[in-house]
Amino acid sequence: MSEQLQEAPDGTRFRLDGPEGAPVVALVHGLGLTHAVWKWMRPDLARRWRVLSYDLLGHGETPPPAVPPTLAMLSRQLAGLLDHCGADRAAVVGFSLGGMIARRFAQDFPGRAVGLAILHSPHLRSPSAQAAVEARVDQAMRSGPGATVEAALDRWFTPAFRAARPELMAEVRGWVLGNDPAVYPHFYRVLAMGTTEIVAPDPPLRLPALVLTADEDFGQDPATSHAIAAEIEGSEVVILNGLRHMALAEAPERVNAPVVGFLSRTFAGAGNP
Repeated sequence: MSEQLQEAPDGTRFRLDGPEGAPVVALVHGLGLTHAVWKWMRPDLARRWRVLSYDLLGHGETPPPAVPPTLAMLSRQLAGLLDHCGADRAAVVGFSLGGMIARRFAQDFPGRAVGLAILHSPHLRSPSAQAAVEARVDQAMRSGPGATVEAALDRWFTPAFRAARPELMAEVRGWVLGNDPAVYPHFYRVLAMGTTEIVAPDPPLRLPALVLTADEDFGQDPATSHAIAAEIEGSEVVILNGLRHMALAEAPERVNAPVVGFLSRTFAGAGNP
């Protein structure tokens, strides 16, 4: 174990950083990753806010659920963890699958999300894109996370960065390969199929939202981010040029700056510094 994590009653492993009593920011990672993916952003946020990061069910050090996962289940995990930490409300920053969880959380628990930062997250896909992601689910079901990880790294990082940073590629590859082959495909299915639960929410979401992606994030392209923003009143869109899916690791300063700015405005609007 690289660090000592706290444990919630449901087995969720988590860490808290930043000043006690400060407004809470919850960080929700993506498929196949762990709370460690926030190491590039957490320090910038923890200078001002109480930062909660955790391992999703079936990821990292958090045990898998007893039944197949759903987006609603992952939303409830976040709500329960906030309860355990004594946080009635939080701003939620979600990456990829985490962005889907953030939107489902805002639907399921109205008023508990102060704001949403939705990073590189999917929405309703075209038929061809949906077929492609479902094919990857089937591949993972047959052969585990190792079957899809190299193609994922190609989608996640620009070629020049991947060539220049083999040690980081090894670290991210290790996170993905650390997933249980019997568990990982079921969460991949949530990523693939769960978008139908968060498209055109009824009632519509009305809260501050930042929707961010990169112009070379082909699965979560700028059109996808604009479609998400169009369904959330009061949202703003940021498109990063020359980056791919894991811009938060490749160019942290370019992701962190708009997120910090958004959180500052959001908490100020809610009456918190």
